[in-house]
Amino acid sequence: MACALNDRAARCVYGSNDTGGNKRKDGAGVGDDAQTWHGRAACRNADPDDLFVDGAAQNTAKAVCTDCAVRLECLAQALDNRIEYGVWGGMTERERRALLRRRPMVTSWRRLLEIARTEHRQRARAHLNTKAGTA
Repeated sequence: MACALNDRAARCVYGSNDTGGNKRKDGAGVGDDAQTWHGRAACRNADPDDLFVDGAAQNTAKAVCTDCAVRLECLAQALDNRIEYGVWGGMTERERRALLRRRPMVTSWRRLLEIARTEHRQRARAHLNTKAGTA
């Protein structure tokens, strides 16, 4: 997930997307948003070398993300900024590339993922209410 903003992750977030420093492809700055959630990330104290791995080691890195409170924010950061390396938000670079290819028209992954999370929570609540009403 590589959300710990250390030297290596910062280079990936701010320097590798060829958009001119700390700007996203849409021109917005990325630093402020990252700083609001990265301190709550499950990987905040992880060694970045454990998060920027290849092969089977990626499954171990992805496991760190499983119960992370800011998984959505981390994944959105990587998708919106086309971050090429590391595990972010529970997805490898290969998985993110595949998702970006499947949904090329998405202009804000953060917005899309937040909408999906809200809809999922509403459906889960409705299901629980229905289930409680029948008990």
